[in-house]
Amino acid sequence: MFALYLMPYFLIMLIDMPGWLLFILAIVMGVGMAGVGMNVMHDANHGSYSSKKWVNKLMGSSMYILAGNVYNWQVQHNVLHHTYTNIHGHDEDLEAGQIMRFSKHAPWKRFHKFQHIYSIFLYGLLTINWVLTADFKQTKRYLGKKLSYGKLPSPFKQWSILISTKILYAIVWIVIPLVFFNIAWWKILIGFFVMHYTAGLILSVVFQLAHVVEDTEMPLPDQSGTMKNTWAIHQLFTTVNFSTRNPLINWFTGGLNHQVEHHIFPNISHVHYRKISEIVKKTALEFNLPYNEYKTTRKAIFAHFKHLKHMGMNPALAV
Repeated sequence: MFALYLMPYFLIMLIDMPGWLLFILAIVMGVGMAGVGMNVMHDANHGSYSSKKWVNKLMGSSMYILAGNVYNWQVQHNVLHHTYTNIHGHDEDLEAGQIMRFSKHAPWKRFHKFQHIYSIFLYGLLTINWVLTADFKQTKRYLGKKLSYGKLPSPFKQWSILISTKILYAIVWIVIPLVFFNIAWWKILIGFFVMHYTAGLILSVVFQLAHVVEDTEMPLPDQSGTMKNTWAIHQLFTTVNFSTRNPLINWFTGGLNHQVEHHIFPNISHVHYRKISEIVKKTALEFNLPYNEYKTTRKAIFAHFKHLKHMGMNPALAV
């Protein structure tokens, strides 16, 4: 995955090539970027890439070369998403401003009736949003609420890491190609956008297929703040697997197509999910609990966009 992401970068720097090949290599970098995020960064920041903490910390730091921030990601994903999965107002993965409506608990806008069409164009902007605004807003919000995954970092340390890594990222991807290799600025910007759009589209779709589909629930707590189900059972109602028998999907997504197993055992490496899934499925059936699964990626994608279309309907008119 690192080779897919970084080798095209060095090839572009060192070899003069036609524009169409530069475009293809930018797409390859985007595929590799998503692959690093799903296979390396994700496991490492869950503490499941290795039994050694320093290895997890090192590999988890790959988040910085994906334009993100480790502290922000761990809070949003490990704390908010894995603790409050699919709970509106708590799981930030369900939030996309006002432009998208993923849950029936979110306010409806007239333009949402087209979201199943325009959503695919917005999904590709995920990692570009990390580069420009999201990390700064999240750091301010999470530090203000004193949220952390483990020890809360000092504000000075977190802001220093955030700003310095953003500057280094800009130097690697913008300044070096422009200054030292004399690549035209417009080629750099187009390649940068294509790389990020490819990665953002892949990451967004993979994550959406796990939770924002027609067969998952999005429950709310009662007036006392209590959820109906215990945490593990809640994961079964709010999570779905897809294409688990496809070896290519298993390899490329880093086990994120086994989301049921990942959500119940987030600290276990994804390489074990396929075997664990047999036990989880058997146990769920034994206790008459759901085990949501789409046999193919195509069916999962269809279920996601069907859900978006349903959420785009005017609640006052929906049956």
